[in-house]
Amino acid sequence: MTTDLSRLDTPLPVVEADVAAAQFEWAAAHTASPSEQIAYRLDAWLVKHPDACATADDYPDWPAQFAAIKAAHSSPQEAS
Repeated sequence: MTTDLSRLDTPLPVVEADVAAAQFEWAAAHTASPSEQIAYRLDAWLVKHPDACATADDYPDWPAQFAAIKAAHSSPQEAS
């Protein structure tokens, strides 16, 4: 049986996030590495909570700050 996604009562981005989160949870359950389990579970949480992710708009001064830090710490050869 196939489902016509246009007839769902849940917005498509929510369905996509649910599917992605389920895939990350599956991956977490199928790895023996504790660090990978943490990473997959964090990924699952983040796809369900995109508002928790920072964007460039949240930190508009960062590109200039990083350029200044790089310039201050690079040798004359690296600068060219």
